[in-house]
Amino acid sequence: MMKSGEPLGVDALYSHCDPEQFDFETTAELDPLTHMVGQDRAVEAVEFAADMHVHGFNLFVLGPPGTGRHSFIRRFLAQRAVKQAPASDWCYANRFDDPRKPIALELPAGHARGLRDDIDRLVDEAYTAIPTAFESEDYRSRRQAIEKEFQTAQAKRFQDVQRRAQEKGIAVVETPTGIQLVPIRDGKPLSPKQLNALPDAEQKQLQNAVESLGREMQAAMEAMPGLIRDVRDKIRELDRQIAMLAAGSLIDDLVAKYSEFPKVVGYLKSVQADIIDNVQLFLMPREGQGETLGTDEHSLSIQQPKESAAKRRYCLNLLIDHKESEGAPLVFEDHPTYQNLVGDIEYLAQMGALITDFSLIKGGALHRANGGYLVLDAHKILSEPFAWQALKQALKGREIRIESLGQAYSLIRTATLEPEPIPLDLKVILIGERRLYYLLQALDPEFMELFKVAADFDDQMERSAENNHLFAQLLGTVAKQEGLKALDRSGVARLIEESARHAEHARKLSAQVRRAADIMREANYWADRDGNETVRGQDIQRAIDHRRRRASRLRERIQEAVLEDTILIDTETSHVGQVNGLAVLELGDFSFARPNRITARVWPGAGKVVDIEREAKLGGPVHSKGVLILSGFLAGHFGNDRPLSLTASLVLEQSYGGIEGDSASSAELYALLSALAELPIEQGYAVTGSVNQHGAVQAIGGVNEKIEGYFEICEARGLNGRQGVLIPESNVKNLMLRRPVREAVAAGRFAIIPISHIDEGIAILTGRPAGTRDAKSAYSEGTVNRLVADRLAEFAEVRRSFTAEKQDGAEK
Repeated sequence: MMKSGEPLGVDALYSHCDPEQFDFETTAELDPLTHMVGQDRAVEAVEFAADMHVHGFNLFVLGPPGTGRHSFIRRFLAQRAVKQAPASDWCYANRFDDPRKPIALELPAGHARGLRDDIDRLVDEAYTAIPTAFESEDYRSRRQAIEKEFQTAQAKRFQDVQRRAQEKGIAVVETPTGIQLVPIRDGKPLSPKQLNALPDAEQKQLQNAVESLGREMQAAMEAMPGLIRDVRDKIRELDRQIAMLAAGSLIDDLVAKYSEFPKVVGYLKSVQADIIDNVQLFLMPREGQGETLGTDEHSLSIQQPKESAAKRRYCLNLLIDHKESEGAPLVFEDHPTYQNLVGDIEYLAQMGALITDFSLIKGGALHRANGGYLVLDAHKILSEPFAWQALKQALKGREIRIESLGQAYSLIRTATLEPEPIPLDLKVILIGERRLYYLLQALDPEFMELFKVAADFDDQMERSAENNHLFAQLLGTVAKQEGLKALDRSGVARLIEESARHAEHARKLSAQVRRAADIMREANYWADRDGNETVRGQDIQRAIDHRRRRASRLRERIQEAVLEDTILIDTETSHVGQVNGLAVLELGDFSFARPNRITARVWPGAGKVVDIEREAKLGGPVHSKGVLILSGFLAGHFGNDRPLSLTASLVLEQSYGGIEGDSASSAELYALLSALAELPIEQGYAVTGSVNQHGAVQAIGGVNEKIEGYFEICEARGLNGRQGVLIPESNVKNLMLRRPVREAVAAGRFAIIPISHIDEGIAILTGRPAGTRDAKSAYSEGTVNRLVADRLAEFAEVRRSFTAEKQDGAEK
């Protein structure tokens, strides 16, 4: 049984996984894994969010990368979506009375494509039917009758004027400058000389006749535009009647076909009315013609050299088509920009200007996922300008409004389209790290209104027999999906052990299954290279060793610097006020430890412990807190009968970068106690662990890497049996040490000693008992604590004497 302050046995250093616990020979015998391993809480949250059909209950999936969040969400939602009804189709159509505001049409899945094709056929048939109708004998005769009626009425008016003119001896003469009224005699016009020769009374009579006839002629001329308008109206009405006869039946068939969709019926009737009003579109060549969408102030001129004007005017923009879909849509948007999310309005450059119309509206991820599920990466959408705000606006308003960024934020004033918003009904799933979730929760007041459910994927799972078997199933499933070799029982067992080491807990498994899968993939390479039928435990170990080697350049350089005494680390002698601390360096997903020499100096002073790292602005707040705790420990243990009268300095030697964490605080306290007691510390030991004001040694992270890092230095110099690492007792459960360390411990050449209190550690490091207080609150003679107390008493006396001398000198 483990006892604090005594070296651990080899069984406490590693929790083996017995391959014999498995009832299979290889993972090929196992059924595929169909559920998430060790994430019951998160799975329940996902299921709840998916079933909760209430506004705002969208889902945020949080947790560390590599835990299988994405693959689980994809698999879970795919299984659920395929059982649900397909979402609606959506298309945009021209609004003929205001082309800047296109109409959004909703149809059941697969119907929009049919409507688009029906309208295309309608236009094609109208191109045949309408010209044919206008070339018919009936149309020609009716139009000729209208034109002849106008010509007859026009001729009669002029004939009446001409007859009355003749009765009055006036001729109506057409000249290049217009119509003139000229007096005649014997059928010949009178010259001005002849006219002047006439008696005054006759001249007066002719003048009156000319003026009267002129007024009649003027009235006849003024009546002509009205007659022309009447003719045009009659011809237009005739054209409408002919167009209605030609195309009306075609549209009536479509109205009957789509009668259950009132908005579609309304659009079809507007198409019918617009065709009748713009029948000339079907009487011009089908290519190379310009088009005007709308009339008067609402018109947009679009030049389409390769498409007929009518085709462009009446086509449907098929925004979302679910004809080939099975179940509700499931969309993973990997690049959630503003445009990719809410859609965009494209423009064409023509004649130096940018133009657009309803056919250039493009849908986004919200359109594609409408009626289903949209999965987004939280970091990506927060990184894209305006995308996060656009998503919130769509979810709050429950509609998708397609706007250009310039229009949405009033950056430009040019006229553009304003498509009719589309109702939004979907479930949004954000996947991100925990810090993003809590930052959004704290800083964005709208976040919790829209994402009410959090699925928190755990970093670890229990290392139980059930989870071990499920872990094997998971590995077998990945191997089958990717065509890899199956793992035998030893391979599964070795991967479980490595997963426990990665979890930094002997009784846990890491939930980061991606790392385990990557190791399996690499082991498959080595098994294939050696010609093995299955992936064995030695293949897994080989993959682990090579992964470590690939990332070890800096680790080896640091070890080399230590062995060459460039970095000073003593592993054999003893020194006062000096101890070996341990720090972990993280480079991506690889971490390793390096030893640090920690030294302390003490002298009489005002009771201050100086952290040189903090003074140099290299120490982080947690590290500085750990140093400040040392003052509390000293005051509690040695300052009961007198104030502390020392100044101490602490430093991590040869440290040239930032330092953070409190895992060196116990080592710093050991160095400080050694300096005060003037007792040397055995340098063969390294120390890790934080400490509180009462002297209890507390757990730290990276304990395996720290032990192994110091062991490799000692091993390279030669193990002498007097070397080891002091660790917090509470970290024993985290030990999953590599084989060389375990073998050295088993041989008695290296020791790992758990410590629960600082007194235990200082006794081991100095070879002296720490000492306890007797009935008079004094420490036992010759103990470490007694030496410290006596030294502090000396400092107090020195300070008292110095203060008294200073006061005497001031009085003199």
